Parts: sequence; C-alpha cells; structure tokens
Amino acid sequence: MLNPESLDKKMLRENRRFYDALWSESRLVPAQRFNTWPLVSSLLSPQQTRLEVAPGLRPRLPIEGTLFLDISAAALLTLQAGGARVVQGQIGAIPLPANCIDFLCAFDVIEHVDDDDGAISELSRVARPGAAMLTSVPLHPDRWTAFDDFVGHRRRYEPERILSKLDTHGFDIERSAVYGMQAKSSRLLDLGMWYLTHQRERAMWWYNRVGMPLALRRQSRLEFVPGLVDAAGVDEVLLVCRKR
Repeated sequence: MLNPESLDKKMLRENRRFYDALWSESRLVPAQRFNTWPLVSSLLSPQQTRLEVAPGLRPRLPIEGTLFLDISAAALLTLQAGGARVVQGQIGAIPLPANCIDFLCAFDVIEHVDDDDGAISELSRVARPGAAMLTSVPLHPDRWTAFDDFVGHRRRYEPERILSKLDTHGFDIERSAVYGMQAKSSRLLDLGMWYLTHQRERAMWWYNRVGMPLALRRQSRLEFVPGLVDAAGVDEVLLVCRKR
C-alpha cells in the first residue's frame, strides 16, 4: 500500500504528465480574451504584487507584473517567453515569504490536490491582509463525470464545504458568479477525451484552432451576486474572496 507521501508524488507525476503534454501543444491565450477580464481589470492597481497559481497557458492575470507558479515546465517556458516572471512549484508549498501578495488567482486548481486545506493555507499565508483572491471550484459530488477523472480532479465541493474551508483560512467571500467553460454535451466530452487519449496530435489541432476559439466566443458575461450564488444545479462557481 502506498503511504501518503508516495500518493502525493504519484499525483504530482500524473498531473505534470497530463499538463505538460497539454500545454506543450497549446497556444497562450491572453487574459484579456476571457470573461473574467472585466473583473480582473477592476481589481488591478499599479503597485500591487500579484500571483497566479497553475495558470497553464490560460492566465487570468496580465503577463506583465504578475508572478506565475505552475508545475508544468512547458507552460512556464511559454509564459516566460511572453515576458512573464515564472517559478516552478506547487500550490501546497509556494516558494514565497508570508504576507507578500496583494492579488491572487487560483482558477481550477484546489480541486486537483489531495491536501486542499494545505493549499488554501498556503494561499492565505502569502496573502497580505486585505488581499483579493479569485478562485473557482467545481460543485456537487453527485455531478461527477468521467471528465473529472480525466483532468485529475480529486473532488467536487458541496457549497457549504468550500465556504467553510475558505473561512477557516481567513478568506471572506465578497461575491460570486456561475462559471466554467466545460462543454454541456456529455457525448462531446467523451469524444474529446477519446481523441486526446488516442489521437493527441489531431485532438490538439482541433482544440487550438476550433474548440478554444469557439469556447472564447461563446463565453457569457459573468453575473455577480453578493456572497455565494444560488448553487443548485451549478457545475462550477467563481469566488471573489478577501483576506481578513
């Protein structure tokens, strides 16, 4: 039986292998192309220190002036070539001093790690009091699909559970919105996963030149409400948090 440390290393290898393969064949999409940009730009200020964790090649913060942390060397090389500051590492051990970041982003990452409390604790540790944090998580364990397994999710959250975890680590939720770019059709997801597994080169060609451009065009405007949205039937949520 694998001990917890061995399981963590196995998980890291699996995630790194999946995302290195994905990002090595993908194109960088700038933050301004996403529906999160109006929110992000409203929170930007010239003097703030910024960190985005696990952006891959889909950063939500601007390249200039942001430090990006990722496990994927392929993603970091492309980000760096675009002028970003980068460091390779994991959310559970952020190589930064305490209380040094004013604005954090961690989209689609907390659900990927076994020790999510350790991950949120690290985000809290590096955040200054008053720092803004944007994070997104999938909701409702009963909505689990093969896609969750394929991309390396460790869990989906009941809404009350993620609220409790963020509160425990010093984050208040100011507002939230329904979020996510996952295809609605389960058949389309199954087809995409099959091609990624069996014909990766062809799948990545379609993803970069057809799938991603279409997904960007079909993004809906984010509608924020104070606190947590009514999460019934919601697949993923974007949370705007503030460090106490």
